[in-house]
Parts: sequence; structure tokens; C-alpha cells
Amino acid sequence: MENQNQEPQEAPEMSDGSKVISDEEIKNLDKLYYSIGEVAKMFDANASQIRYWEKEFQIIKPKKNNKGNRQFTKKDIENIKKIHFLVKDRGMTLEGAKKHLKSHTQEDGVANFEVIKILQDMKKKLLEMKEALDVVPEDMLRD
Repeated sequence: MENQNQEPQEAPEMSDGSKVISDEEIKNLDKLYYSIGEVAKMFDANASQIRYWEKEFQIIKPKKNNKGNRQFTKKDIENIKKIHFLVKDRGMTLEGAKKHLKSHTQEDGVANFEVIKILQDMKKKLLEMKEALDVVPEDMLRD
């Protein structure tokens, strides 16, 4: 059981320096199951928040092992990412996020989510290109 008196640890930085796992990193997950602690770190959250979201959102359905420990799959992590996006990035309430997830068909929700992921990836790449251009000597730009 987790020690609830421990100071919350800062989430490890993901490969792009952010505190929340990226879609690319989710694609590259290689384990079959992840513990609640591992999942919480991926989203810069604590285990109780992940348990609460599991209770509130039917799309999060981790398996439980013989000891009762939750085992999250990559699909669970993708669904948590959707909820995280709606609640944390778009500022929706949990009720609003539930309604949003229910009102959009699976295809619409996935399509919109995919478009947002693509746009976020493009933004990241453009910012990297801009940063690379900022370090090019000016005399090279004049030619």
C-alpha cells in the first residue's frame, strides 16, 4: 500500500521536457501492464486522482491482479490521456468531459482527438525549427 504521508514527488520529465506523457510516448509503451503509480507519474498526478477518474469514467477499466492491484493497459492510458486533455487542457469539468465523451461517437471522438494530436505535433516541430533558425549566424541568412 502506498504511504500517503509521503511528500508528492515531481513527475519525471518526458522526452520532450513536458510533465505529461506524449502521444508518441504512449505509442512506444512496451509493457503489457502498468501500475497505478507508473500511470500517475505519466500524467503528473497522484494515484488517488487516477482511481477517482477510474470510478467516474467508464472508459477506464484496468484489470486487477490477485492482490487487487490495478493493471493499466496501453488502451487505458490512451483513455486517461483523453480525459486529461479534456479536463486539464480544455478546462472542462468532469461532468462536462463525461458528456463530451458520451455525445461524440467513437469515430468522431477519435477523429477529433487525432486531429488535435497532429496539430500539437506540428506545433512542436515548428517551434523546434524556429529555435534552430534562431541559432543560425546572420551572415548565412543573407546569402
